[in-house]
Amino acid sequence: MVYENIIEGKFVSRPNRFIANVMVDGATQICHVKNTGRCGELLPGARVFLQRAEKAERKTKYDLISVYKSGMLINIDSQAPNRIFGEWAERSGFFGEPDLIRPECRYKSSRFDFYIESGKRKIFAEIKGVTLEEDGVVLFPDAPTARGVKHLRELMGCAAAGFEAHVFFVVQMERARLFRPNRKTHPEFAEALTTAAKNGVRVSCMNCAVTPEAIEIRDFIDIDLGEE
Repeated sequence: MVYENIIEGKFVSRPNRFIANVMVDGATQICHVKNTGRCGELLPGARVFLQRAEKAERKTKYDLISVYKSGMLINIDSQAPNRIFGEWAERSGFFGEPDLIRPECRYKSSRFDFYIESGKRKIFAEIKGVTLEEDGVVLFPDAPTARGVKHLRELMGCAAAGFEAHVFFVVQMERARLFRPNRKTHPEFAEALTTAAKNGVRVSCMNCAVTPEAIEIRDFIDIDLGEE
C-alpha cells in the first residue's frame, strides 16, 4: 500500500479522537486522525507524517498517517490493515492461489472482513490492526472492544460450521518480536481469543515494513496467548 503527498510535522495536541493539531512548516494544521484508538503512548510531542487530502471540499487538509516512537515508525491508519491484508492474501501463497477474495462479506447475521475461496477451501478472516508496543511486545486491544469479542465468537461459529476461520493481527510496525492479547486492558477479549484458538479459530500475527510513503506485511511473529 502506497501513500502519496506525504509531508512531515510535529504533533501538538488532540482535541478529540477525530482530529489533531500538528505543526507543519511553522503553522498549526488541523488534521484528521485515521485511528479512533487512544494512541496515548504514541502521539504527545512526536514526529509524525501526514497525507495531504485530495478533496478540496474537506474540512481538514491532512490525514495523520504515521508516527515515530523511539526511532521506529508506526503506521496508525486504521484502514491500512485490511487493505494490505487483501494485497498479501492474493500474492503470499498462504491461501494457495485464491479463486475469490471478497472483502466485507456477510454470513448469517455476521459481517467478516474477508471471505476467501481457494480450491475447496472456504475461509472467513477477521483483521485487527495493532499499534500498541511495549519493549518489543505488541498488544491488542489498546482499549476495551466488545466488537472484537463478538467477532471472535462469530468466527467460532464459522469453524463449527466447517469453514476455515482466521483472525489476523497486523502489527503496523516492524520491530515486534511477540504478540500478546492485552489482558490488563480487556481481559474478556484475551479470554475470548484463547477460547477461540481452542475451538478451531486460527490465530496469526504479522509485522509490517513501514515507511512514510508505504506499508506492507512482512513476517509472521510469535504469539503468546498467556493462558491462565
